[in-house]
Amino acid sequence: MHTQAQFSLADDGAGGTQLALSGPLVLATIAPIERELQGVGGPIGTIDLTDVDEFDTVGAWVVCQLARRLDAPIKGAHPSAQRLIDAIEEIGSEDHLMRHRLPLWERVPGVVGKRVFAARAGAYGVVGFFGQILIGGANLLRHPGRFPIRALVHQMELVGVSALPIIGLMSFLIGIVIAQQGSVQLEQFGAEALTVNLVGRITLRELGVLMTAIMVAGRSGSAFAAQLGTMKLTEEIDAMRTIGISPIEALVIPRILAATFMMILLGFYASLVAIVGGAVVGEFALGIPFFTFLMRIQEVVPTHDLWVGLIKAPVFGLIVALAGCYHGLQVRGNSEEVGRRTTMAVVSAIFAVIVLDAFFAVFFTEVGWG
Repeated sequence: MHTQAQFSLADDGAGGTQLALSGPLVLATIAPIERELQGVGGPIGTIDLTDVDEFDTVGAWVVCQLARRLDAPIKGAHPSAQRLIDAIEEIGSEDHLMRHRLPLWERVPGVVGKRVFAARAGAYGVVGFFGQILIGGANLLRHPGRFPIRALVHQMELVGVSALPIIGLMSFLIGIVIAQQGSVQLEQFGAEALTVNLVGRITLRELGVLMTAIMVAGRSGSAFAAQLGTMKLTEEIDAMRTIGISPIEALVIPRILAATFMMILLGFYASLVAIVGGAVVGEFALGIPFFTFLMRIQEVVPTHDLWVGLIKAPVFGLIVALAGCYHGLQVRGNSEEVGRRTTMAVVSAIFAVIVLDAFFAVFFTEVGWG
C-alpha cells in the first residue's frame, strides 16, 4: 500500500495515453502532486483509479476537476469512491450552478402574480387579525375582571409619557422651521404677520399629528413588533395559549388602546409645542411679541382645525398599533424574521398614515372644514 499519492502516464493500449493515479487520494497526501497534475496536458484517453486505496472528498474534487479539464473519462474507481465522484460531478456541473432563466416577458408577469397573491394572503391575514381583536374585545366587555388594566397603564406610559421629550423637541424644531421658512416667503409680499396663521393652522391641522404619528410608528410600532416577535420566537405566546391566556387580550389589546388614546394627547401636545417654537421665531426674528403671537393664534385659527387634528390622531394611533402587533405575531422561523417584520411594521404604518392623511384632507375639505 502506498503512503503517498502518485501518478504516472502510460500507453493505454489503444493508441492513447492513460493517467494512472495510485496511493491515498486524501487531504493529507494529495497536496504534493496537485500542482504536478495541473501541468499535465492532453490528450489523455482515460484516468485510472484502480490503484487508489483511499479516497475522500478532496481527492474526488481534484479528480473531477482533472477529468473535466482533460475531457477524459474516469475508470477503475471503487464503489465508495465512485459515489463521491458522482456527488462532486453533480454539484460542480454548470447545469447545477447556472439555473435556466425564463425570458423577461415571462418573468415579469410571474413576479407580479406572486406579489398579487402575497398581497391577497396578507389582506386575508389582516382581516382575520382584526376579527380576533373584535372577538377579544367582546370577551373583555363580557368579563371586565379579565381586563389587563396594569398592562394598559404600562403601555400608556411607554407610548405616551416616555415619548414626551423626543416628540416635544421634534415639534419645537418643526415650529421653528415652519415659522422661519414661512416668514421668508411671506416677506416678499409684505405679509410677515400671516406667519401666525401659517404656523397655527399647519401644526394644529396637519404636521403636529402627522409627524407625531410617524415618530410613534418608528418608536412604539417597532417596539410592538419586536416584543411580540421575540415572544413568538421563544414560544412564550404558545405557552400563554397553553395555560388558557389569550395573547390578543393580554398583549395586543392593551397596546392598541394605549397607542390610540395616547396619540390624542401626544398630537395635541406636539401642536402646542410647535406653536411655541413658532412664537420664539416671531419674538426674535419677526418682531412679534411672544404672548401676542400666542393670542393671535386663538383669533386666526378656526376651532375646527383643532378638531381635525384630534379626530385624525386616534385613527393614526390605531393604524400604528395594528401594524406593529400584526407583524410581530407573524414572526416565523428565526431571529432574522424579527428584524424583517419590525421593518415591515414601521414602513407599512407610515405608508398607511400618509395615505389616510391624504384621504382626511380631501374629506374635511368636502365637508367644509378646509
